[in-house]
Amino acid sequence: MPTLLFPSPIFGPVSSRRLGVSLGVNLLPADGKLCTFDCIYCECGFNDDHPPKAAIPTRSEVATALEARFRQMQNDHTPPDVITFAGNGEPTMHPQFAGIIADTIALRDRYFPKAKVSVLSNATYSHRPAVREALMSIDNNILKLDTVDPSFIRLVDRPLRRYDVEEMIENLCRFEGKVQVQTMFLRGTYNGTPLDNTTDAYVTPWIEALRRIRPECVYIYTIDRDTPATGLLKASPATLDAIALRVKEAGFKCSVSY
Repeated sequence: MPTLLFPSPIFGPVSSRRLGVSLGVNLLPADGKLCTFDCIYCECGFNDDHPPKAAIPTRSEVATALEARFRQMQNDHTPPDVITFAGNGEPTMHPQFAGIIADTIALRDRYFPKAKVSVLSNATYSHRPAVREALMSIDNNILKLDTVDPSFIRLVDRPLRRYDVEEMIENLCRFEGKVQVQTMFLRGTYNGTPLDNTTDAYVTPWIEALRRIRPECVYIYTIDRDTPATGLLKASPATLDAIALRVKEAGFKCSVSY
């Protein structure tokens, strides 16, 4: 079973397809996965295959580890382009997420004021006031919207808590443009069911949702690493480019990762 679990609480820096030299922050256990989704394409594997035994890092542990890495990078003259909250699942699940974001911004301002702070999230906790306020305070609030089709979401993203896509779109609209949308495009089959969100039937209503959300930027990408489910296929570069062109024609910046 393919698995890519990240150290906790700090990993990297790594070269990000979208963000440049990225210092990662994993607010979840290093030995397992915690997420409100169980995506069939997740590089960390299926949730049930990697139940964590270790505890999540505390706010103070994250701040101490982050400052230590900042000092090392400062001494090595290797500044990060971005500090990215990602890791082994959904970062906003951490009960001290808002405080950790505040600590990170303060440390960033002290050591690397030109670096951006980014969060990669599936947006399932973005309706919570403290989480929303924290996401509004960062540079790159990157939230997932793979499609607006409920059946595709159930098949591919597999939410483990209540998820209503129309409510999610309304929630993303409440960021009033201070949000960036990330979307995975792929095709293939899963458990005998065909899937392909690159077709016009999926792309057109998704673009209409973007018009409502008014994001700062749209990131479209496809499978890059091994997936826990078999039968999944990359979207071709030509397909992604065609979708990106439609996004740009709708008036939005769009970044493509093949």
